[in-house]
Amino acid sequence: MFEVFEKYIQAQSQISREQIKLIYSFSKERTINKNEFVLREGEVSPTHFVAKGLLRLCQIDTGGNEHILKFAHENRWISDRESYLNNSPSTLNIRAIEDSYILVWKKSDFDHLLNELPLFRQLMRYLSAKNQIANQNRLYKSISLSAEEKYIDIITNQPIPYERVPLHMIASYLGLSRETLSRVRKNLAQPKQPSL
Repeated sequence: MFEVFEKYIQAQSQISREQIKLIYSFSKERTINKNEFVLREGEVSPTHFVAKGLLRLCQIDTGGNEHILKFAHENRWISDRESYLNNSPSTLNIRAIEDSYILVWKKSDFDHLLNELPLFRQLMRYLSAKNQIANQNRLYKSISLSAEEKYIDIITNQPIPYERVPLHMIASYLGLSRETLSRVRKNLAQPKQPSL
């Protein structure tokens, strides 16, 4: 897993190989099976890096329905930011959509690395800002786009390997029912009739 992490960091920053090794040394490697929890509601969230596989950040409502907030695939970070920053119990879950290999850092270790390594701190601030922009854009699209526009956006503009995500999870992520998404996909697959 080190090679994947090293390649990712080197593509993003000028952090030295020695510092990448140091960052990596504080992590714990985990192999996650499909549908396994990485984080359960009530646990304090560490920081996770996906070396291989696909995870989802989700919340279960009082009716038992899962609402997906984020997908994380290879070379992506994922955590419950509120839980991590406040060192408080998470209200969210992280689960594997497919077998995955991840790196995990405890908050105390990750904070230590951020304090000691200015280039790493700079990289994480940059990635956090990019994530905030993406979340802002997603929120705007969720309240302004039609169901069809939301689906077209996710398959054309978002860096999500949607072909690896079950349809009901895409529907949850878009805030649509599975039936609505199926109807949208069917309508898009039909050739447009020329107007007379």
